[in-house]
Amino acid sequence: MRKAFLMASVVASVAAANTQAQEYPSREIRLICGFPPGSGADINYRHIAERLSVLAGKPVLVENRPGLQGHLAHTQTAKAKPDGYTLSLQGGGSLSSINFLFKDPPVDPLKDFDYIGMIMRQGWFLSVDAKSPIRTVADLTAHLKTKGPNGSYAVSTSVGIVFAELYKAAAGLQTVQVNYKTVMDSLNDLAAGNVDMSMTDAPFTLASIRAGRLRAIAVSTRQRRSAMPDIPTMEESGVPGIDVDVWWSMQGPAGMPAPVRAKLAGWLNQILTSEETKKFYASVGADPLIGTGEETRALIIKDMERWRDWVKRAKINPA
Repeated sequence: MRKAFLMASVVASVAAANTQAQEYPSREIRLICGFPPGSGADINYRHIAERLSVLAGKPVLVENRPGLQGHLAHTQTAKAKPDGYTLSLQGGGSLSSINFLFKDPPVDPLKDFDYIGMIMRQGWFLSVDAKSPIRTVADLTAHLKTKGPNGSYAVSTSVGIVFAELYKAAAGLQTVQVNYKTVMDSLNDLAAGNVDMSMTDAPFTLASIRAGRLRAIAVSTRQRRSAMPDIPTMEESGVPGIDVDVWWSMQGPAGMPAPVRAKLAGWLNQILTSEETKKFYASVGADPLIGTGEETRALIIKDMERWRDWVKRAKINPA
């Protein structure tokens, strides 16, 4: 009798999950963005949201919730109902680093999320004001050494902090961190000479170069980026040992029904393999990155070891 009851429960659960997947989505989907409108992250969100809306047949809304260097969005996503209607697109680095940058991490990247798949890969850029006479990393290093602790850098993300601190450690600099709520907030201070350099993402850097506001002098990755092939790597610039590669993924709260995850993964794959998306990412200094939810989780675990090392090397004290 008990076995029959358990079997009936299992069958009912499977039937309910299949029904939910067939009906999904029956209303709008929310993408929680941890950065403000107009940021590089926001541009990425809106590209995915527009195409996902077409495939899902329902509105896909981007909700900007900046704060805690993007981690506020992690918290809101993790606490949402795991029904596939609240998702986020976040940099893998922001999830892989959270255990090492916070004494009391707001979320657990391995327990609080179900991963749908990877999205794209990009580099971070070391930049100065476009009016600055500094043209190379060697120029910047010499300038910052003369300023000692009076030198400063602008940052608004955990990736930027690690990139800057690895550079400081390798070059023997005393440059001070100035943290901004958004990357845009740092531009006026950079133009006014109140900070000496900034670490910015590829979409923001490209847009600012085109607007005549920034000059990128190096990229954080081991290889040059196809969208800005003239910008050298840090190693080419005389600062070895830096390879901060940034990738993004889609995830939702832990406990999402497997059929819903599968449907989202199928749509995401269609978006990333389209020529339109390939051209879009090329235009913002990124490359599509395709991977399953299981592969995404495995990459987070691998990256956690890299971030443990980076945080230690950069001598960053958890907040």
